[in-house]
Amino acid sequence: MSFTQAIASGFLHYAKFAGRASRSELWFWLLFSSLAGIVPELFDRAIDPSNGILSALWGFAVIVPTLAVAVRRLHDTDRNGWWLLLFFIPFFGGLVLIVWFCLGGKRGYNRFGANPLPAPPGPRHRVRAVRQ
Repeated sequence: MSFTQAIASGFLHYAKFAGRASRSELWFWLLFSSLAGIVPELFDRAIDPSNGILSALWGFAVIVPTLAVAVRRLHDTDRNGWWLLLFFIPFFGGLVLIVWFCLGGKRGYNRFGANPLPAPPGPRHRVRAVRQ
């Protein structure tokens, strides 16, 4: 999944917690939301350094799709979305989640649906006629 496809998918599936998300979808979404969050931060600092209203609005705007794509990413690794609560365990929880987010997804179907990535092209076998 490309960077622009991941952004489009994040907004298109704004609050969709069902299904699966690829690694690239999660990481590109996190990159986009972090980089795009710099803009309201700069405006906040230019207007009033003690007020972070634009940054807070951006944070509220992306919290739901960020949680949704993170839950779908856990689904891709065949884990329930409730594992996202590990984030609240200091250091250890976030580290475990990062490792899980970096792992490849289960090939084919799992209990959360089909693999979000297309199947890799396999070897092509020709059927040969058997001579008798």
